[in-house]
Amino acid sequence: MHDLSDLLREYDRARAYTDDLWKDLTPDEVTWRPHENSSAIGWHLGHQAHVAHFMIRNLTAAEPSPDPELDALMDSANPEKFRGALPTVERLSAFRDTVSARVHARLGDIAAGRVGAPAQLTVVGAHLLTALINHEYQHDQWIGEVRAERLGHALPPDPASDRLGRVDGYLVLDPCA
Repeated sequence: MHDLSDLLREYDRARAYTDDLWKDLTPDEVTWRPHENSSAIGWHLGHQAHVAHFMIRNLTAAEPSPDPELDALMDSANPEKFRGALPTVERLSAFRDTVSARVHARLGDIAAGRVGAPAQLTVVGAHLLTALINHEYQHDQWIGEVRAERLGHALPPDPASDRLGRVDGYLVLDPCA
């Protein structure tokens, strides 16, 4: 199993890859939906951060949502047609950055032993970060498909890491590599 510092670097690498997939797109491309029962790239961006926030909150530290108005919108349990309008690209980006900062702060506290049960939370944190990284890449697959196949943009190269591979076409972090 990797240490938390290494996993935080992998988390940053995954987020940077996501940024490579969307930051050069227009706001219209980020909010465009291929069809009525399909989510826009922007939804996937918000959902990635939403899941990271809720996993950190529920598994390591109870804390309020950084943007409560986005909670229902970014929850995949809500059918697409009931989610509502996407926020601006700027708000999505700020949400992602805030959640990332919170992930780093909480896992940094765990790595430094500034929590109750630091050894137990280190195990939880390592699995949590691995899940967050793989969830980021899971949604990157869909974002990349829409980017390339529907919007006609080239894909960036895969992130460079000896710990990454592909399973069923998806980038994944091998927790044992």
